[in-house]
Amino acid sequence: MRTFRSCVTPDGQFVYGIHKPNYTVTNMRATTNVITLGCMEDGPKVDNSRNYPEQNVKVENADWIFEIHNPFPFKGATFIDKEWADASAENYKRIRIAPPEQVSMTAVLQDTGTSPSLFSRLPEPVLLSLATCSTDPEDLIQLAHLSCSFEIDENGQPSGLVYTTRANGSVRPLIAKHLLFEAVANNPHLPDVYKIAMVIRPGAQGGSEIVGEWPQDGESHVYEYLRRNSYIAGGHYAANMAEDSIRYSVSDLKNSDMKGLRHLYYQRTYIRLAEELAIDLPQKPCVLSASELESLRQEVLSKITSGAQTTTATLWGWNFGFDYAPSRYRLHASHQQVHQQYSMIPDSVSGYSGSLESSHAEIPAYGCGDLISDVIDHYKEATGNSFFTDYRNAIKSNRRMDGRADLESSLIVWQDENVILFVPKAQTSQWELQLMTLPDTNGWLVGNIVEANSSTRHSLDRGILTAQKVLAGLGAKMVTSIEYPKRLRAAARQDQPLLYAFLPRLPESPGAFSEAQLRFINGHYPEDFAAVCREQIKK
Repeated sequence: MRTFRSCVTPDGQFVYGIHKPNYTVTNMRATTNVITLGCMEDGPKVDNSRNYPEQNVKVENADWIFEIHNPFPFKGATFIDKEWADASAENYKRIRIAPPEQVSMTAVLQDTGTSPSLFSRLPEPVLLSLATCSTDPEDLIQLAHLSCSFEIDENGQPSGLVYTTRANGSVRPLIAKHLLFEAVANNPHLPDVYKIAMVIRPGAQGGSEIVGEWPQDGESHVYEYLRRNSYIAGGHYAANMAEDSIRYSVSDLKNSDMKGLRHLYYQRTYIRLAEELAIDLPQKPCVLSASELESLRQEVLSKITSGAQTTTATLWGWNFGFDYAPSRYRLHASHQQVHQQYSMIPDSVSGYSGSLESSHAEIPAYGCGDLISDVIDHYKEATGNSFFTDYRNAIKSNRRMDGRADLESSLIVWQDENVILFVPKAQTSQWELQLMTLPDTNGWLVGNIVEANSSTRHSLDRGILTAQKVLAGLGAKMVTSIEYPKRLRAAARQDQPLLYAFLPRLPESPGAFSEAQLRFINGHYPEDFAAVCREQIKK
């Protein structure tokens, strides 16, 4: 039995288990209560007698279940029901989320001769449902006015919000229904003038300082906000699309937008490291040009590889998509507007135990890229091989799990000379994609954005946008994207690529006890999802 819990093998293949259930269940039921459930369309009664077997229950030839240990053991395992996956293999159209239907309460009220004033009498769960599901701007305008107070200009359009002074002296917008406010402001069908007044204009969501900008260039415009009091200590930044470049949908996202969003991430990271390394920086606030950015990166990398000590890891993430359930559960990101978040992670943090003042230890600061490093080390100890060499070989030589030769077997969705976008053999989200850097001609692997030159950064940006476009084209409305970087201090390590994971949240995959155990349930073969993604790129 293999001791390293991964589907990657030292011979560059994927290995997985297949459960073929045949079993008998001892019947311990002491009573029977057959009752009528209803009737058939043509009259005969339907009862529940099939639920009360007289003997032990013999289960023969139940659905086969594939068990695929994730390539990275810390991510658990994926389970695929063969019957479901076979159906998806025969009909790729199953691997898609249907577009939402058109919803208009205003039209219903007009058709029934009911006054629009009914909006103000609806209970809050119904209002929340409308705020997230309505596709009628007239509905959303009504809901916006129910949620807060607007300053109105001479044309009858909102020019801003009405503010009030709280008991502590702080100035805050006058919001009557906070959840409704958030829900309606994040609906793509709300007119832009309302979105700007409610959440997009700088300052509308609070006092976070703008400390960087991708200037308005006719195609894009991005602000970089500092999130002062964040759960990410030491400087948490968010790159948000500006009020003149509103992007509530991935279909609206342009190459120039991705360039601006990612440029601010690269720039902030290199600037922070340069300050730690006492590297000269521009004297006036500015946006670095592409050549200036690359020169700064090279200078930072040179000092790090020479042994200079800095903050040691990057952190990057993107929650796209917003939704609220009528039951008041927020289902994903804090807002719909396209935005990316980033920070840096130290090597360690002071440790305390029962005291706020006296530190007695240093503990490693958590970074998810360290989990990848651990896998590489443990795999080397267990097999003597390089994990990612075997992983890349397994991806390249992949074979279908159902043994069919008449369907596509490749897991690769898109690639260039620097990166590969692929479907992991064990998806932790039913539609998970991953993006990974490839070794250059000398076998060198880019493991973080400080090691990534202009060409590789361009490939990463293009790969991220491609992944988002593919998933959105299939109907994904909520996608979490994360970066697994190598520590900067591990400059000598040449076996850890920079890895990104794209994790869509699907309507019928809420995350429950199975997922809490890192058991991920899937209804298609990864090879078929890869084929569907390639078709989407062609479209």
